[in-house]
Amino acid sequence: MKTASPAERFSSPLWRDKALAASALAEMTGLAAQAAALKGGSVNFMEVCGTHTMAIAASGMRRLFPKELRMLSGPGCPVCVTSQGDIDRVLALAAVPGVIITTFGDMLKVKGSKGLDLHAMRERGSDVRVVYSPLDAVALAQAEPGRQVVFIGVGFETTAPVIGGAVARAKKLGLKNFSSTAFFKLVPPALELLLSDPENRIHGFMLPGHVSAIIGLEPYKFVAEKYKVPCVVTGFEPLDILTGINMLLRQVVSGKPSVEDEYFRVVHAAGNPVAQKLLSEVFTVTAASWRAIGTVKATGLGFSRVYAGFDAIKRFKIPYEDAPEPKGCRCGAILLGKALPPDCPLFGKACTPSSAVGPCMVSSEGACAAWFKYGG
Repeated sequence: MKTASPAERFSSPLWRDKALAASALAEMTGLAAQAAALKGGSVNFMEVCGTHTMAIAASGMRRLFPKELRMLSGPGCPVCVTSQGDIDRVLALAAVPGVIITTFGDMLKVKGSKGLDLHAMRERGSDVRVVYSPLDAVALAQAEPGRQVVFIGVGFETTAPVIGGAVARAKKLGLKNFSSTAFFKLVPPALELLLSDPENRIHGFMLPGHVSAIIGLEPYKFVAEKYKVPCVVTGFEPLDILTGINMLLRQVVSGKPSVEDEYFRVVHAAGNPVAQKLLSEVFTVTAASWRAIGTVKATGLGFSRVYAGFDAIKRFKIPYEDAPEPKGCRCGAILLGKALPPDCPLFGKACTPSSAVGPCMVSSEGACAAWFKYGG
C-alpha cells in the first residue's frame, strides 16, 4: 500500500477501510492465541478512555474479537469517576440562593445520595443552565454582575486546561462573581491505582488519545518499566482501535512492554506544552475523591494559590461527606475493570438511560450506556 499523505492520515475513509480492518482482525486472531497462551488462557486489555468504550461498542467490533481477548472498560469517564460525595456537593451548590449553576449536559442526570440530580434541582427552582463552553459561563458572569455564576468543572487532563483557561480569563477580567469546582482527576495515578490492586489482571492498556495529546508519553513510562505492562496510545477510528490492540498483543507476545503511540497523527511525545503550562499555573496536584476507590493523595488537580479565590467549594464553604454508592449499582466495579455492565443486576432493568441509577448509564461515555445502546 502506498504511503498515506498528511491529508489522508486524517481522512475518515482511510481509517474505516474494510480490507485493512479484515487484515488487522486476521492478524489479531493469531496474536491473541499466542498472548493468551502466555497469560493463562485469556488476555485482558483495558480501554482507559470512555470515548474508546463508546467507539468499540458503536462499531460492533467487540463481536469480531477473538475469544481469547477480553476488553475491559476503565476509569476514563469523567462523570463516572466523580465520587458520590462530590456529586452531593454539586447539588449543595445548586441549592445556594441566587447562584447560577452552569454545566455540561452530561452532569444533569447524575444522582446524588438522596436521589436528586441537577435536573430535579432545576425543577425545584434552582437556576441550572447547560453551556457548551466554560467561556459561556464567564460571559454569563459578565452579563449578570449581581449573580454568582458557578461552573461545574469535572474531568481529566483534557478538560482541565479548557476550564483553567476560562478561570484565567475571569481573573484577567476581574470578575468577582465567577467560580468553578475543580473535581479533576489525573490518568497516570489512576493507572497506578489499578496496577497496585492485588486483584489486578490487566495485561495491557489502550491509553486515551485526548489526554495523551495534552500530557504526552513520558507520564506513562512507569507502567511499562515498573509494572511490565504494555501501553499503546490509540486513536478513535475503527482501524485505530484494531491497530492499537494488535500493537498491545505484539508487546505481550514479545515480552517487551513499552509505551507506543498509534495515534501519532495527533499525539506527540512531548504533548502540548502550552496546555501543560496553563495547568501548572492555574492548578496544583492534590488529593481527589474517586468513585469506588475513595480519596487518594496526589491523584487530582485543585486550584493553585494564585487562583484559589475561584474555588466554588471554598467560596461557598461546601463540606465533603462520604456517601454510599446507589444500592445494587456496580458502576464502581465496572470502572475498575472487575465487572462488565451485564454483570450488574440493575443493568437494563431498574437502570436504563431514561431512568439511570448509576453514572455509568448517565454519561455519553459511560460503559453501561454504551452496552445498553449497542450491545456487548
